[in-house]
Amino acid sequence: MAQDINKLLESLSPLEIKILPYLNLTIEEIKQKTQLDNTSVLRALKFLENKSILKVETAKKKIIELGINGIYYKKNHLPERKLLLLLEQSNHIQIEEAKKLSKLSDNEFKVSLGVLKSKALIEIKNEKVSLTAKKEELTKKTLEEKLIEALPLEFDSLQPEQLYAFQVLQKRKDIIQIEEKTIVSFKLTELGKQIAGREIKLDLIEELTPEIIKNWKKNKKFRSYDITSPVPAIYGGKKHFVSQAGEYARQIWRDLGFKEMTGPKVETSFWVFDALFTPQDHPAREMQDTFFIKNIPGSLPKDKALVKKVKEAHEKGLAGSKGWRYEWTEEEASKILLRTHTTAISARTLAKLDKKELPAKFFAIGRCFRNETVDWSHGFEFNQTEGIVVDKNANFRNLLGYLKEFFTKMGYEKILFRPSFFAYTEPSVEIAVWHPEKKVWLELGGAGIFRPEVVIPFFGEYIPVLAWGPGFDRSIMMNYNINDLRQVYSNDIEMLRKIKPWLK
Repeated sequence: MAQDINKLLESLSPLEIKILPYLNLTIEEIKQKTQLDNTSVLRALKFLENKSILKVETAKKKIIELGINGIYYKKNHLPERKLLLLLEQSNHIQIEEAKKLSKLSDNEFKVSLGVLKSKALIEIKNEKVSLTAKKEELTKKTLEEKLIEALPLEFDSLQPEQLYAFQVLQKRKDIIQIEEKTIVSFKLTELGKQIAGREIKLDLIEELTPEIIKNWKKNKKFRSYDITSPVPAIYGGKKHFVSQAGEYARQIWRDLGFKEMTGPKVETSFWVFDALFTPQDHPAREMQDTFFIKNIPGSLPKDKALVKKVKEAHEKGLAGSKGWRYEWTEEEASKILLRTHTTAISARTLAKLDKKELPAKFFAIGRCFRNETVDWSHGFEFNQTEGIVVDKNANFRNLLGYLKEFFTKMGYEKILFRPSFFAYTEPSVEIAVWHPEKKVWLELGGAGIFRPEVVIPFFGEYIPVLAWGPGFDRSIMMNYNINDLRQVYSNDIEMLRKIKPWLK
């Protein structure tokens, strides 16, 4: 038996050896004695459990802890204590004066008066507050103060006077709070009782290094390892799955010959709407759909010729169109907002593009914001994958070809194109992919060819511009078996640990 125990001891890791002398203590006491962090102690206990030295037990318990105000009051006294200290110096004082000198908020001062009056420590008469407490009552800590100092405590372990103090403090804002926590403890097995408390000093080799090989000593022994014992799961650091998908999508566009374009998330209405021939009275520009930013003035582009052409397109039309027939205003176009689509980046890119650089292809993947009702397929912020192709020979079939190629490479076999309408493209198409779980066609967004009223202000002539901006978050949901868009950004740590890498 002694030989078996010695063999067992030789298999203990440094962490296990470090806590072995203190297995007759609680976990908190073990951490204090060994100076190990909580994770290291729990890991060592799990290793010892694998060797049948102890049994780890977990239990859900309600723990009373200090809230935000409770932490502050523990350092700086409860408001009623502050008022008592003031009244010790000025026994008979006007209520308004007491409030001013105590530096308490309105709510804190009212609560303090109520608490002290209920304890018969003060008297309020003729708009004055007087101290009636005896000297020993002033120095004696209240039940509430004692409880604050004693926290954290298990709810079920409260004494009657502590329970009373808890009920009193619970009525006040953010002084105390209850949290359900998993409490870990352990019990020694018969084997554990035989070896617990031992201090072990073993000169064993933990790992083989070049230095050990070079200076090998025959009397050295390796620590025994049990390769059959279960070990804790280790989750390595990795990029968020949305970032992984974004990198994959960027590579698709680059492989297709596209250059990446970027732009600001906070934009003017000019680039989000006006440059894209969206009329200033369009419903999408209302507060119901758009997050406008108050009290920040915006400015129009320095290119006055571009602004003039956009104004003309809206009021009178270009290339034979009639425009929207209204008075276009710079004030409306200058409003600041969170961009509702990444097509604003396309507009900025076209404004910088020289016709000598054509043909040209650009893409973007970026965050957008809309005042949407949040549900399984909608969010108030989301990513779009944007693209434009500027080419005098481009046509609608090219557009469908680019979109089909992209979504096929993203892993979707069933892709649907439906006729649609957008203010700045003609013809326009809506892109959808089949959702096998929901049994529906999931709309991803729109595409089309920019209208002459959009293109001519940039180039002075009409050049076909293929454009698209489908939702990117929706397009990655099915790859990760996510049926609710809200899960994409829930940042559930368990989901993030276990979710598969982006592989197609």
